[in-house]
Amino acid sequence: MTKTMKIEGMMCRHCEMHIKKALEALDGVTSAEVSHTEGTAIITLEKDISDDVLKQAVEEQGYQVTGILN
Repeated sequence: MTKTMKIEGMMCRHCEMHIKKALEALDGVTSAEVSHTEGTAIITLEKDISDDVLKQAVEEQGYQVTGILN
């Protein structure tokens, strides 16, 4: 299962790595492909994780989630 997050505030690869690390630390996240140029994170999940949990992980890093698509 994958989810795509729209994220604002990323400026560089360093931003991508912060978000990738935060998402991949969550139980159930297999991988996260983050792009500051696209403003997205494509998350591969091995089990269902609520959008609120994913959003919180990103926003705790100082970025704004504007949408999550399943």
